[in-house]
Amino acid sequence: MRILLVEDNLSLADGLSALLRQAGYAVDVVHDGVSAEALASVENFDLVILDLNLPQMDGLEVLRAMRARRNPAAVMILTARGTPEERVKGLDLGADDYLIKPFDIGEFEARIRSLLRRQAGLRTARINFGELTFDQNSRSFSLGPQMLDLPARERGLLELLITRAGKVVPREAIIQSLTSLDDDLSANAIEQYVSRLRKRLAPAGLTVKTARGIGYFLDRVQV
Repeated sequence: MRILLVEDNLSLADGLSALLRQAGYAVDVVHDGVSAEALASVENFDLVILDLNLPQMDGLEVLRAMRARRNPAAVMILTARGTPEERVKGLDLGADDYLIKPFDIGEFEARIRSLLRRQAGLRTARINFGELTFDQNSRSFSLGPQMLDLPARERGLLELLITRAGKVVPREAIIQSLTSLDDDLSANAIEQYVSRLRKRLAPAGLTVKTARGIGYFLDRVQV
């Protein structure tokens, strides 16, 4: 999952981006409204975390521009401007959630998980595919009774595949979801992650299949 964090407080931006990356999200960070609006107009994000008091362009103007272009990303407003009028204005402009500073980190993380579940069209916190289970609250996988200890990129790839089970996930969508602008992910690297996932899933009769020239999808091993 890919997140754009728009925050002009540099220390807060550094702390939140580190927290999100540790949780396995791909994160891009900008510190002013003009940069945020420009980046959101050309890149695909699952979630935008948006401060309101931004240099050059107010956060509400960024939100208005996004929704005018029918940008489908979920938007969480994260601001000290917490009057009822401000909250109503932000929600009416198309924000999906509104969190007032200062905030509890646990609540912040839970709201992000909830927004991303909603963004993916998922109504339950647990997804099952054969013996594979994905718990979206903890963002953890288990295979039967055993927990799967996965590196961040493999976990992110498997999350994409299980939340879109039955559909081919294009290679371009994988790259977009797993990387920020500062990262690089080659086709060979994706194939390596896929190969490792196949080995992990094989004992449960599951695999990751290749749709040649398109992408990958989660499937059961045919016997």
